[in-house]
Amino acid sequence: MPTYDLAIIGSGPGGYVAAIRAAQWGLKTVVVEKDGFLGGTCLHVGCIPTKVLLHSADVLDEMAHASDFGIEVKDFKLNWKTVLDRKNRIVNKHAKGIEFLFKKNKVESITGWGRVAGPGRVSIEKDGKTTEITAKNIMLATGSAARSLPGVTIDGKTILSNIEMLQVPTIPKSLVVVGAGAVGVEFASLFKSFGSDVTILEALPRVVPIEDEEISAQLAKAFTKRGINIQTGAKVQSVVPDKKNTSATVTCTDAAGKTQTISAEKVLIGIGRLPKTENLGLEKTKVKIERGFIHTGPYMETDEPGLYAIGDIVAGMPQLAHAASMEGITAVGQMSGHHMPPVDKLKIPGCTYCEPQIGSVGLTEKAARDAGHKVKVGKFPFIGNSKASILGHHDGFIKVVADEAYGEILGVHIIGPLATEIIAEAVTALQLEATIDDMMAMVHAHPTVWEAMGDAFASVKGWSINA
Repeated sequence: MPTYDLAIIGSGPGGYVAAIRAAQWGLKTVVVEKDGFLGGTCLHVGCIPTKVLLHSADVLDEMAHASDFGIEVKDFKLNWKTVLDRKNRIVNKHAKGIEFLFKKNKVESITGWGRVAGPGRVSIEKDGKTTEITAKNIMLATGSAARSLPGVTIDGKTILSNIEMLQVPTIPKSLVVVGAGAVGVEFASLFKSFGSDVTILEALPRVVPIEDEEISAQLAKAFTKRGINIQTGAKVQSVVPDKKNTSATVTCTDAAGKTQTISAEKVLIGIGRLPKTENLGLEKTKVKIERGFIHTGPYMETDEPGLYAIGDIVAGMPQLAHAASMEGITAVGQMSGHHMPPVDKLKIPGCTYCEPQIGSVGLTEKAARDAGHKVKVGKFPFIGNSKASILGHHDGFIKVVADEAYGEILGVHIIGPLATEIIAEAVTALQLEATIDDMMAMVHAHPTVWEAMGDAFASVKGWSINA
């Protein structure tokens, strides 16, 4: 029976990153993956293919406004098949890249359904046959699946999840998106750019509800300007496909309690993710599970000795690829004697790649006040940033939430050009517990969109130069 220092079930961005780091730190490591390819949901039907489509949407939008930049473009159009082919090439390239990295770092992989068979034991089922391996440590990195509404079946024809939405054969003329979190607004954004008539239905009072309230308001304003219909406070009662599977009808109540129906060629259900923790053999362990999520300690250890959990299945942590990766590295550090600090969820950035982009980290203004902080807020609009004007994307702003007494940065929230890139400085600031004074002393290159961060930090003290 093969023996390992670490067996990881799942090869997504949590599992594969943890495996490579474990091997680099001297642990004999194997990854068990149910699919015939490595990379998990993020690479194949999540983060990466979605962002490929979003970039194509950005290019299309730029072409539509090329004349603003002095470039005359005629007769351009979207070639959907080429867009999908490019998406598939990129996904396959990076899947092969993970295979190469496994070979380079001497990480083994086994295809099959992995489950915990007992202390230090993993059983692997494939084609009706079961084999077993032993490992000093076991890590669960099984990820999540799309959640649906009660009574609503995702049929893959007119009622879709993110998986089917990424491979629709033609651009739908009309699309209803149920849910205005990151998944919902990204798909709404890109399909609007591709020509769909888009309606968003969100049960909560605002879009992107986990973001700062001013970010939500700005996104709603920007989407409305783009012609995306937004209905908040909309509670979906049913989604029913027609008999020919050419459209579906959504019945919902609006914020005032009035019932309405909306029909569209496609309905995307984007209301969140379910943890994949069933059929993993956990019923015979001491693992504490709540609503399918696994409770862990600061180093991602479960209540079962030698068993760790990371990523979308962990209770209380954000379901983000980069969170899973760092959780995996933290757990591997604990196993191998390489100290890593516990992952602080308040220092994990969130990035949403709709147009306009959103980047955020730390506490929102409301959360900071609710936590008892005496807060001072600064805000810098991109209209005052020269590079944003050059790019033709100067809507939006950067909002900084700081402690009033000592100037410690508590949160940064961005909506506008390159928000998902320039949030990096804010993440560094929170990681190093920087103050407003620290960040004001940092030299920002000019002209860059990034330099707007300098003005944003200075705006907390009322000393912004360009606004």
